[in-house]
This record gives sequence, C-alpha cells and structure tokens, in this order.
Amino acid sequence: MIRPYHPSWALLAATVTLGCAATTTTTPGTSASTHPGGPQPGPHWELRSPTAAKIAILRDTVRAVLDRARADTAFPGAYAVVGNRDSVLVAYGVGSLDWLPSPRPDENTLWDMASLTKVVGMTSAMMQLTETGKVDLDAPVQRYIAEFRGPNKDRVTVRHLLTHSSGLPAWRPLYKETTTPDAARALAVATALDTLPGVRMVYSDLGAIILGQIVERVSGEPLDGYLARHVFGPLGMTSTQYRPGPGLLPRIAPTEYDPWRQRQLRGEVHDENAFSLGGVSGHAGLFSTGHDVARLTRMYLNGGTLDGVRFVRSETIRQFTTVQDSMVSNRALGWETPSGSNSAGRLMKRPAFGHTGFTGTSIWIDPSRDLFIVLLTNRVNPTRQNLRIGGVRTALADAVVRVMDQGTATSSPTSPPR
Repeated sequence: MIRPYHPSWALLAATVTLGCAATTTTTPGTSASTHPGGPQPGPHWELRSPTAAKIAILRDTVRAVLDRARADTAFPGAYAVVGNRDSVLVAYGVGSLDWLPSPRPDENTLWDMASLTKVVGMTSAMMQLTETGKVDLDAPVQRYIAEFRGPNKDRVTVRHLLTHSSGLPAWRPLYKETTTPDAARALAVATALDTLPGVRMVYSDLGAIILGQIVERVSGEPLDGYLARHVFGPLGMTSTQYRPGPGLLPRIAPTEYDPWRQRQLRGEVHDENAFSLGGVSGHAGLFSTGHDVARLTRMYLNGGTLDGVRFVRSETIRQFTTVQDSMVSNRALGWETPSGSNSAGRLMKRPAFGHTGFTGTSIWIDPSRDLFIVLLTNRVNPTRQNLRIGGVRTALADAVVRVMDQGTATSSPTSPPR
C-alpha cells in the first residue's frame, strides 16, 4: 500500500509555482500599527492584501502539493488551511479519512493533534497564567509541584520546561511502567534529570506532561476543563477537545493499527503515554479541526485578539514566540522557530514560529508575512513507519511562501532574528 519514498519532493516546492510566476497587482501596504502580534516586517518588506489572482494561484499550489503527496501515499487524508489575520485564504482536503472507502477530509474532520497539544493547549494556558502572574517563568518547578525532587531538580524552572532545556530525558514508557493515570503522572514527576538544566535542548514529552500538571495545580481545574473554559471556548474552537465521544467517530480520521493495543485507533489518543495518563495530558491527547486551528493561528496574527475578544496581550505573544537562548537551541516558549532544516522549510525565517505533531500535523505562523499554514494529516495510518510527511511539510511551506512573496517584496524579509 505504501510506496517507497519519492525523491522529487525536494524539487516539488521549487517547481510547483513555475506556471504561476506572473506579478500580481496589490493594494497599499499596511502600517505596523495594524500588526499588533509581534515584531514587525523589516524596512524592505511590505505587507499587502493578496489579490483574487494570487489566491487562485495559492489554491492551485496547495492542491498540487497535497495531490502529489496523496499519490505518493504520504497519508490517506489531509486538510490544509492557509490564511492571514483576517481570514482563511485557501482550504483544501485531499484523499479520504482512511485507506478504506471513506469521506474526504473537510474543515470539520477531527484529527489527533499529537504534539500540537503542547502549543494549542498547554502553551495557550501557560501564556494566560504567566500574564496574570499565577506562574513565574523563572520560578523553580518545585514552587508548583513540591514532589518534583531529586539531584539538581531544584534548579529547574518553568522556562526550562517550556524550552526543553530542563535536563529531563526525552521520554520514558510510562504506559509500560505504570497501571493507572495517577501512577503515570507521579512517575513523570519523579523522573531523574539526565543533564543539568540549561545545558542543552532535549525535546521532552515528560516536561510537557509536568507543565500540564502545573496548569492544574495553579488553576485548580483539570487540564481539559481549564482549556475548554479559558482557551477553546473564548476562541470559538468548538470542536477541540480531549477524549471525543462515540458520536463524533464519523468525523475522526483513524490513525495507526497499534500493536500495543491490538487495534486500529479512532477517537482515542495515538500516543501511548497520553493514553496511560487517561487521554488528557499537556504533551498529547487533543483532537481538533482545520476550522479550529485556523482560529488559533489568526488570534496570534491579530496580537492576541479574535473577533473583538482579547485572549492574551500582544506582549505575551512576543515573549512566547521569541527564541529564549540561541546558544542552546532555536526554541521559543513552547514553540519552535525556523532553522532552515526543520518543517518550516528553507524560506521562512524568524519571527515565524510553529510546531509539529507525530501523527502528521503541523502549524507555522509567520507574522512578517501575515501568514499561517496549517497541515493536518493522519500519516501514521496504518503505520508510524511511513515517514514521507517530512518532505510534504517543507514542500508545502516553501511553495506557499513563494506564492505569497510574488510581487510583495523588494528584498528578503529583514526582521532581526529573535
């Protein structure tokens, strides 16, 4: 069913817009005051509203990348959304929810977000809690979770956890080592450090699990309840949730045939540790839709507001999307930033920020271009051994950026690195 990797992915993003290179007529640029969401474009970069012609080119470009990916069996189904602070510009679904006959994905399809849970859920909560003074980024984790004990763990701060520089290992099989959610939570907290905090970046699910517990301790609410009331509700993300009920199964894209659970997963979290934690965790477990994730990205591009509702201050967004220590990594708080070799592709630069999810999901937001790119897939169906999604992500990002840059810049963006 799954064919070998196609080597032309590296060329696709560069060639897919060759027939769409005509310069477009654009409206006057917007001023910095209309972009409250973070560092502004440099002096040679002028943001302009895309014309109908450019949107048509963009639609054809997204379709070409995703159709090619489906033909190369990168996933059974995918849904991409590209837009700006004002609206969705292009949305396109390809394939089907499963390799068996099934509906085509649309804006209401529910996808297992995997590690996008870290930014869609946990980081959103941490932005609010730090803004209100309930969490201090530079406070020791022990202030909020007293049982976080062990050699050098008193030196680990909340900021360390958010930047994956805490010294915790990347992972451990909680689902094999424990038998209850409470035991799994306790074991994550009790895990010893591998290195001193602040020395190196090791992407750690354990740190995100602990951050989810901090949200619960500080707010006095279960993580899923907090997010439903304070994040998803205010942002109109009406379908985003942990543990979707059986009535939603027809909308859910199935993921892997899991050898541990001995069944194909549909409507239960793919991540084994999140499953062992009861399906609710800071690192994985959320299900969401293209419609809902696009609303979150538009909030970021609007500087913390959406539809007239203030979610967080623009200063908080700047803080959380800025690289914290470039000597250690390219990580912001919760978010990743472009490196030239990650899923942002080769063209996006800071101040862009984004994240990926193991199941085949990704978000990239570029304030300098007033642009977001959301890609939702179930690439792990039927097996996580299908690794083509990496090439698809970069091809889509580069192809979209090339289209958006046509006729809108006199040179490359010059916003200073963050």
